[in-house]
Amino acid sequence: MNRNTKQMNPGNKEMNSRKSQSLDYYLILATVGVLFALSVICIFGMFYFKFAAVQQLQPLEKMAYMARMNQVVVPFIIGLILLLGICVPKRLLSAQWLVRFGVALGVAGFGFSLWLGVTSGLIVVLAASLILQLVVLILAVAGSKRLHFEKSGYWVRVGSSLIHLGFILFVLDLLLYKHLSLHLFLFWVTTGSSVLGMLCCFYSQGMAATVSKFRGH
Repeated sequence: MNRNTKQMNPGNKEMNSRKSQSLDYYLILATVGVLFALSVICIFGMFYFKFAAVQQLQPLEKMAYMARMNQVVVPFIIGLILLLGICVPKRLLSAQWLVRFGVALGVAGFGFSLWLGVTSGLIVVLAASLILQLVVLILAVAGSKRLHFEKSGYWVRVGSSLIHLGFILFVLDLLLYKHLSLHLFLFWVTTGSSVLGMLCCFYSQGMAATVSKFRGH
């Protein structure tokens, strides 16, 4: 029995690896699809706003236009938030636990939506994603081997973690845009995190060489 178990372990690891890669692939496709749809809606709304001269309409008509656009965008925002709720913990959890966590997070978000409103439910999902992403960032900076990334390299992992953190804060900023002081804070943190993450990813080799030279001195 022990020999059979040992012989089956490599196969199980390979199957788990394939499942993880296929899950990552579908998550990437879903995220790209949602972002593409949001981009199309935003571009359409921008040109429609200009050519229909919405700024010259009466206040009630302007509000009706904004309400219609929000109704169109909201389903995609919800989908994006749910995808973030799945994409972030995949760095920490296996595929099986990731599915369980996604179901639990979806149930919690749905429950808070019924209790306190849709916005509150979405904020709960984003808050859970934000906490997990901060954990991922801390572990990435510490050089932990427990994280699951598509690519290797210390600075690439740190940069990816910073970009995802900025992405979560950006979506959270969209939900909290009415709070002006918090809006400005989230905007600048989002900008700094995203820019620094891109620098770490795009110039990972240069940063690694610079750090090695600094340590050498």
